[in-house]
Formats: sequence, structure tokens, C-alpha cells
Amino acid sequence: TPTPTPNPRPPGNCDPALADQEWNYIRIGRRRIMGSDAQNFLGYFKKQQAENPAFFYAIQVDNDRCVSNVFWADSKARMAYSYFGDAVVFDTTHKSAHLPFVLFAGVNHHGQPVLFGCALLLDESGPSLLWLFRTWLEAMSRCHPVSITTVQDEGLKAAIAEVFPVTRHRVCKWEVFRECRDKLAYICQVYPTLEGELHRCVDGSETVEEFELCWRSLIDRYCLEGNQWLQYLYGTRRACVTAYLRDTFFGELVTSDQGEGRNSFFDGYMSEQTTLHDFVRQYEKALESRFEEEADADSDTMHTVPVLKTPSPMEKQVASLYTRKIFMKFQEELVETFAYTADKIDDDGCNGKFKVAKFGEEQKNHIVMFSALEKNATCSCQMFEFSGILCRHVLTVFRIANVLVLPSQYILKRWTQNAKTGDVLDDYSVELRGNSRESLTLRYNNLRHQAINFVEEGASSIEIYDVAIAALREAASKVSAAKKNFMRIPRVGALRSGVGKKGNDGSSEEVNLNSVISMQDAE
Repeated sequence: TPTPTPNPRPPGNCDPALADQEWNYIRIGRRRIMGSDAQNFLGYFKKQQAENPAFFYAIQVDNDRCVSNVFWADSKARMAYSYFGDAVVFDTTHKSAHLPFVLFAGVNHHGQPVLFGCALLLDESGPSLLWLFRTWLEAMSRCHPVSITTVQDEGLKAAIAEVFPVTRHRVCKWEVFRECRDKLAYICQVYPTLEGELHRCVDGSETVEEFELCWRSLIDRYCLEGNQWLQYLYGTRRACVTAYLRDTFFGELVTSDQGEGRNSFFDGYMSEQTTLHDFVRQYEKALESRFEEEADADSDTMHTVPVLKTPSPMEKQVASLYTRKIFMKFQEELVETFAYTADKIDDDGCNGKFKVAKFGEEQKNHIVMFSALEKNATCSCQMFEFSGILCRHVLTVFRIANVLVLPSQYILKRWTQNAKTGDVLDDYSVELRGNSRESLTLRYNNLRHQAINFVEEGASSIEIYDVAIAALREAASKVSAAKKNFMRIPRVGALRSGVGKKGNDGSSEEVNLNSVISMQDAE
């Protein structure tokens, strides 16, 4: 369960003075910890930027010149955002009094966690959050995400509304369910079925109308009209109830174990006991592990043949387009169409209206609008809008309408094998690719991509295989010779001059290409 981001003072019903005292103690402790390791972090950032100029970092200091907040994103994170930055999770799972660590994350084309940047925060006050979000947005070339998921917090809500005015904000429903157990503990003991029904109401309702009916029935049946926490939950329904959010892309796969960032990028590498001293080592291990997981998924997609379960040309088509995990999700929806019926209930000559239901469960149906001319379809379940994969209801209509291949408008590139190829619409893509020779990660990615293509061609016949093996041996010999020559030449790092400028409040900012060190009061 994600750890909720605290307000400027710890939440709770305790005396406000005691709460302020406790929070000040935590804040002082964090400042001491961050201050003692600030120089180490600065050295780490400068080393990373020397090796890869696309590495971005920013350090905010207060009026006492103490480090208050730190943000960084390497070239891989920035490139990942250009491909998969439509749906973002602001993850506070690993934040504790000892390690105020938060991150921006999402999912890649394999449905795996992918990193978009990290931060160490002295506190979660409004100014700190505003600084972090604006800095992160700057690192991501000011490209706003379609959606962002966070824990429930009024400070977060206000900061997101100011910095991301066009982004859809969702509250993590797993925190809602955790609070349900806390706030309704006594009532759930009296009514053991209440918690399960509340889960189904909040997460299982497919339409707003279905949720409203379910909610009213639940409140009346358990006589909970006066419960303040449920009133509060209902007031935030547009941000946490799935039915209100289905018209927006969140990149959430129904069968995924990840759900709203629960499978955090740093799971297994960070804990409440992790100190800043151990942080960098664990951070590097996590990056390497996630990199290997993605490489394994790439290899599985490219070098194994998926098992087709139908004679459908559409299934064969998408098997060659989607990554393996996404194909299996699509295949699941396609196979289910054989248990569904579609009845046309209206037709104006251009658009048809269909009622789609599973055989034997006709009382639970979905409405699909279909244009035969344009091969466009929308479903009342809004699965495509929410996850980017067509639902079984639309695929059922396609089947009876003889739409044999998946129309291109329903193939999101972010779910395909080629998600990380082609042009990227972000300003910094040229910078990142231009520096690919200077980045170990990007050099590795480029070589791996070239090698995979080489292997595919080289294995196509015995004759071509022999030529490929000979070419590899020759290349290996040249690489070995070049490596020996390189070892004799001392490497000279590029020196870059900083540019000083004044902030709006008269404080100084030292800007060094992709690094930003600002003098601002974090209070």
C-alpha cells in the first residue's frame, strides 16, 4: 500500500501543537541528513553529467544555504518520458522520515515500471511541491502528461492544478481502500460485508450512473448517511472513482499486477531503513535490474512466436505489432468475443448502435456506437480510452461487421514493439540523441538494437549465418584492438562554464546546462 504523502505537519487528530513539534523534529532530522550528504550528491550529479550531458539535475537551497530539495533525471528517464509520458504516477511509496525520496514513474510498452525522474524533499509544503513539479516539467521539455496519479493530499492537489492545469489528476484508490479499513474499522466489524461492497462500488462500477445507484443503495442499506468520512469520499469521487475517470488514458492494464503504481520502480531496493549513505548504490542496482527486465521482455517479444488461439486475421496482425504482454491482453479480449452477442438497436444510415452482452448474461450489456464507413467505434465501458486497448464489446461488433483487421486508429504506438523508434515530438529528443555517443546507456541501447537486427538477418539461413559469424569475429577483433588503443589515451572530460543569474526574489541561481542550483526559500 502506498505511503501517503504527509501535509506540512503529520495528519491526525492529535493536538496541533504536538503535531507541529513532531513535524519540525522530522524536518530538522531530514535537513541534517541531506546536509551531510549534499556534497556527495553534487559530486555524483556532476560525474553523471560529465559522462552524459543530457543528465538533468536541480538543487534548491534555502536562505541559510542549506539544501532543501533535490531533483534529477538521467537521459534514459527523459527519453522514456518522450515515449511513455502520457500517464504518470507520482510515487511516494519509499518516502520516510529518514529518506524523503519520491519519484515520477509510468509504464513502458511491456507494462513494466519506467522511471521519469527522482527527488529528495525536505518537506512536502506547497512551495516545495511547486518547485519540484515545475523543475520536473522543465526537464521533460514542458510536455504535460495526459494524467497523473497521486495519493490523496490537498497540497498535492493544489500544486498539480497550478502546474498541470490540463492534466487529469487521479487519487490512488489503494490509499482510499487503506483509509476505509482505518476510518470504518468499527462499522466493518459490525457489517463484515461492507468493505467488499465499498470496493466493488468504487472500483467496479463501469458507468457514473452505475456508481451513483450503487453508492445510494450502500449508504441506505447500512444507514451511513451521517458518516463524515464517506461524505468526504463521495465529495472526492471525481478523482478516485474509476467510473468518473474512464474517459482519460491512465495506461492501466486490467490484468496487470501493477495497478496505479503499486509495483513501484524501486520495490525490493528501497525501504524505510534505507539511508542516504546506501541510497546511490541501491538506486544504481534498481536501474540495472529494470534495464535487464526490459531487455528480457524485448528479447521474448522478438525471438519467440506467440500461440494464436483463433483463425482471425486480426489476431495474426496484432501479434506482429504489439509487445508480448500487450498482445496477450488483446488476445484475451478477442477470444472472449465468441461468447458475446451484438444486437443492432438503432441505425441512422451512417452510425449503428449495438447492444453487446455475454451469452446468458444479457441483463449486463454494453452499448457500442459503430461507423461502418470510418470503422470507428466507441463503447460505454471506455476501456480503450482508459487503457489504450480495445475491449471485447467493440471487437464483437467488428467481428459481425466483417472488420477483419484492426483499424490503425486503435493501435497505440506506445504499446507496440516499435514504441521506442521513430521521431519523438519533444524538444530535447535531438539533444538526447545527439549525445548518444557520450552516454553509456544510449550507446548500449543503440548497439543492442543494431545487434538484434543483425541476429535476425544472420540466422535466416545457413549460408547467411556463416557470413554473419565471420563478420562478428572480424568485428570482435577490431573492437578488442580499439579497446587496447583507447586504454593508452587519457580521457579528457569536457569543462563547461556556469552562467549566473538572478531569481525573481533577488536570490541567485547558478545554471550549468542541464543542472539548476537555485536559492529560494523552501518554506
